[in-house]
Amino acid sequence: MTQNNKTRYTDAPVVIPCPVEATTNVPLKDEKVKPCVLHKDSKPVIKVPTVLAETTMQIVVEANIPLDPPAVEIKRVSKDVFLTQCELVPSDFGKEICPGVFTVKRAKLFIEGFIRKDIEYAVADCNGVIRDRIATVPFSGFVDLKGDDFLLYPILGESSGSRSRFIDPKTGDSPRQDKYFFENSVFYNEQPYCELISANFFELDFSPQAVSAGNTFDTLREKIVLDLTLKLLQLQQVRVDSLGDC
Repeated sequence: MTQNNKTRYTDAPVVIPCPVEATTNVPLKDEKVKPCVLHKDSKPVIKVPTVLAETTMQIVVEANIPLDPPAVEIKRVSKDVFLTQCELVPSDFGKEICPGVFTVKRAKLFIEGFIRKDIEYAVADCNGVIRDRIATVPFSGFVDLKGDDFLLYPILGESSGSRSRFIDPKTGDSPRQDKYFFENSVFYNEQPYCELISANFFELDFSPQAVSAGNTFDTLREKIVLDLTLKLLQLQQVRVDSLGDC
């Protein structure tokens, strides 16, 4: 037995509580491999998700959440955001970059979703259990994207249709009602879509009716400010340079 820095060490075995089975992994040998790429003078065209915009929108919502059984104290609240809809609606077009394909210079981005809240609270019992209440708070709205809001403009191809009429050959002075020629073309566009980046919550939770210490309340009123950051993307064809050959 020795004594050092007022700490005693003995040869007694150390007992580790609650042991579980475990396996120690051994390192494997690996070697760097040179990738095989296209010739350095080639410029292939690839189709990849391109980032159109990244935007942070502020969402303000209020909600009344019933609590059953009533609460005497809120212990913890955790939150997540789920998007159920994110649609881009163009409202202004720019130049034609390919036959029938135009850039979108201005658009409304409509979003819908909900905040999923997990509320843990204590009841009035002196030795009670912690209750759990899950609530979903819906929200919806739109933002206006234009100009510098876009990192890269969305593209949209137009569809068209027309109808041609014929004159009655017997009279020459009236159109035929039983003969038409139709022409239409359809461009199938890549749908812009959203990805969640981050969510910052600021909220105030309180009982609508003031209660004294130790008394319960059965409704939780919430005022939530959510700063939601989204990434807007679209599959587009781009030309890239090859970095070298094998």
